[in-house]
Amino acid sequence: MTYALTLADARHRSATITLESYEVHLDVTGAPTEAATYPVTVAITLSSTEPRLFLDYLGESVEAVLVDGTAVESRFDGSRLWVDVPVDKRFTVEVRGHSRYSRTGQGLHRFTDPEDGRTYLYSHFEPSDARRVYPCFDQPDLKARFRARMSVPDGWVALSNGGETAPGVFAETPPLSTYLTAFAAGEYVACRDRWRDVELAVWSRASMAQYLDEEFLEVTKQGLEFFHENYDYPYPWGKYDSVLVPEYNLGAMENPGLVTFTEKYLFRSRATRAQHAARANTILHEMCHMWFGDLVTPRWWDDLWLKESFAEFMGADASVTATDYHEAWANFAGARKNWAYTQDQLPTTHPIAAQIPDVDAARQNFDGITYAKGAAVLKQLVHFIGREEFYAGSREFFRAHEFSSASFADLLDSLSAHTSSDLSAWADAWLRTSGPDRLIPARTGSRLTITREGRRPHRLDVGAYRDGTLLERLDVRLAGPSVELSLPEGTDFVLLNDTDHTYALTGFDGQSLSWALANLSTLDDDLARAVAWTSLWNLTRDGELPVADYVEAALAHATAEPNPSMIARVLDAALVAARDYTRDEQLPTRMSERLWTLLNRCAPGSDAQLAVARVTIGALAGSTAPGATAHLRALLGGALDGLTVDNEIRWSVLAALSARGEASRAELDEELAADDTMNGHTQHLRAIWARPDEATKRAVYELATEPGRWANAEVDALIGAWLAPGSRRLRAGLTDRYFDDVGRIWAEHPIEIANRLVRGFYPDPVSDTGADSEVVDVRTDALLARELPGALRRVLLECQDGWRRRRRVRARN
Repeated sequence: MTYALTLADARHRSATITLESYEVHLDVTGAPTEAATYPVTVAITLSSTEPRLFLDYLGESVEAVLVDGTAVESRFDGSRLWVDVPVDKRFTVEVRGHSRYSRTGQGLHRFTDPEDGRTYLYSHFEPSDARRVYPCFDQPDLKARFRARMSVPDGWVALSNGGETAPGVFAETPPLSTYLTAFAAGEYVACRDRWRDVELAVWSRASMAQYLDEEFLEVTKQGLEFFHENYDYPYPWGKYDSVLVPEYNLGAMENPGLVTFTEKYLFRSRATRAQHAARANTILHEMCHMWFGDLVTPRWWDDLWLKESFAEFMGADASVTATDYHEAWANFAGARKNWAYTQDQLPTTHPIAAQIPDVDAARQNFDGITYAKGAAVLKQLVHFIGREEFYAGSREFFRAHEFSSASFADLLDSLSAHTSSDLSAWADAWLRTSGPDRLIPARTGSRLTITREGRRPHRLDVGAYRDGTLLERLDVRLAGPSVELSLPEGTDFVLLNDTDHTYALTGFDGQSLSWALANLSTLDDDLARAVAWTSLWNLTRDGELPVADYVEAALAHATAEPNPSMIARVLDAALVAARDYTRDEQLPTRMSERLWTLLNRCAPGSDAQLAVARVTIGALAGSTAPGATAHLRALLGGALDGLTVDNEIRWSVLAALSARGEASRAELDEELAADDTMNGHTQHLRAIWARPDEATKRAVYELATEPGRWANAEVDALIGAWLAPGSRRLRAGLTDRYFDDVGRIWAEHPIEIANRLVRGFYPDPVSDTGADSEVVDVRTDALLARELPGALRRVLLECQDGWRRRRRVRARN
């Protein structure tokens, strides 16, 4: 049985042991072979007030346990290692065991490159997977100094948090939480640079080294300079390595001295400015963690937001201030904030400062509330107390708790010293409550009334525009249920939360809504347009704005938008609305034809052309228009001037053709032969299983749910094939099978894979009024009535809520 560490156990352990150091040795010389495990030795120096303690370990076996060099009796149950120890004295526990290589992105992940046969390793431990690699006290507040050593095959590079002092031997780190320790090994290739006295490197596997670009290190230097100046605390971790890794579960991880990034940030195909901006934001997000999260770590996962919300905020703030990507706050308002609004309306919503009973619950809270809502609320706080005051409080926080752990109360103490505002009241209103407020405007002549549904205080800007040009920006403090404003003469459009300083669902008065639908692209401020598009989208997904109106506005204005991030976001949302939120089954097809026309009008070689092409390919995949296949073939043949038909475009088109039944296995195999890479294999897997017949859908389900067979990227590819556009009716026959299997799927797969499978295969009935719709609701309710793991319960509740929203909004459309 695998135990999830509880808050109660963690607190007890914190109260009874004092950690000093870890020495960890990983012997991965057998990694290029078919060996399933590798030897691990760890020596932990500590003291304890109790005679018996447990270490967390999800290893394969334990061969020996020694205390101060003497073998002792121990008990290992596959999850916890119990050891008898001396009381009230310093001692060392040494454990020798074997751990398993991973294919799930958790623990020590092993990947063999199909392009050249080279093997690569990298670790990911957050929130509690260091225990998959070495026995430890896997909780954030038990920090210790680490000395790491790796035995690797000849010719391999070995990387860890500290700098290498001898081959495979690394310098001792300052005190670290176990989830922040990191390892990587393989024939990685580096580009190097320097910032002040800090050595910088960005690493990739050999076959991807050609895609390393100078901008990655340039943004790294810009970020280090920004944080050095604003935090007034020197970078504390020696070197700064970044390693881009395959089959990664997430975007990046802030391991001090060895930050891991998804390999998707190596652009094999042409990338838009939006993709470069998103990468810069992630680099700066992880860099912020070197202070918020690494230097000062939350004591427990209920304060996860203490690091993630800050890093999310700082990623945008540093992008705007320190790099060329000045549109970062517009991108946040138009994309990341929608993630927060969506998450915050689910039945599983929670306060930003959440209650986390165990580490499995912590895994589920790496969500839109912890990241994007938290960052939005911090933006409100900065607006509330002042930017310099906010940074001054942060600097005090670092000094007071350096190399230790802290709580929310500690942060409030540091910030309160730099403002006269009542931060306790602010925190109660914003951090300890859940759900979004709604701000509803009503206009009579030149008078505007804003009514608040909710109870939070808001400080926001209200923009008054005429013909797309700002007339006046009104600074509004909304402390009660409503406020009344006087608008400038000639105002034809009013935008609530114009500069996006608050967090609330906002609407439009009738005149402003009509103006936005007809004229939004003429608004001359990119952040204002992003806020307006977000408001329109939330009205659409709440059923308050007809889907057809949103789709028409998207098609009319998206390509006039200079920010390619917004083009992609708006058109993607329109396609989702057309497919999921209306009973008009021909709307997606009509949209695909309009997109094709728009695509042919885009400037050749522009970011707008590439952004529209990506959405158009997805739309054509499920289109019933007679010319859809011909359009896709034309794209594949390079008929569109300026659009480079690179690997990304080719595979996207081939997957779309396969979903239409218009691509043969031989054609797909030929493409794989030309792109015999990890990405090629993954895209080939998706394409071959996207075929539109019931037998294929059943086979995809069987394949994807087979335990231990697939890495995370492959699972994503199979789920993508299952969800191929136009296949909803083909999937209907497996509804009962899914509900019969949910418990088994959750039990047989690691939680990261299980999460993907349960969400990805959740039924989406063809009809929202028929028997199949009732089956989904009834069977989900029956599952929820049983005793389930908390994380699985949350996933099912969110899936059911998504289905119910689609059904509800379809009825309104």
